[in-house]
Amino acid sequence: MGKFLDSIIGKSAPAKQDDYMELDLATYEGATGEEPASMYVRVAQVADIKDTPKVKDEVYNGNIVIVDISRLKLDKIMYERVLKDLREVAHDVNGDIIGLGDQHYVLVTPMSVKISREKIGGL
Repeated sequence: MGKFLDSIIGKSAPAKQDDYMELDLATYEGATGEEPASMYVRVAQVADIKDTPKVKDEVYNGNIVIVDISRLKLDKIMYERVLKDLREVAHDVNGDIIGLGDQHYVLVTPMSVKISREKIGGL
């Protein structure tokens, strides 16, 4: 897990094929009889300003969203517009926003969810 977090926050080189463990996701997904969650962690990829309404809807619905903004790095103006949009939604819902992984990802949270800026352990 440490290598995964290091690769996200930029502490070490990207993980190699040998660093991954095969998971049987069928045991985690689609279990019958489960109650719906009150909050979900969603993953989104934003390549343009037109992709932000979907992200904003998720945050307004009370979900945490991890946004891949790596495609925006090539267009500084679009990058700034999208980040402004995401900052506004975090502010609107009294949530939080933080950049991760050398600013390739942004984490946006809904109301009552704040992101600690302190790292745990020896990360």
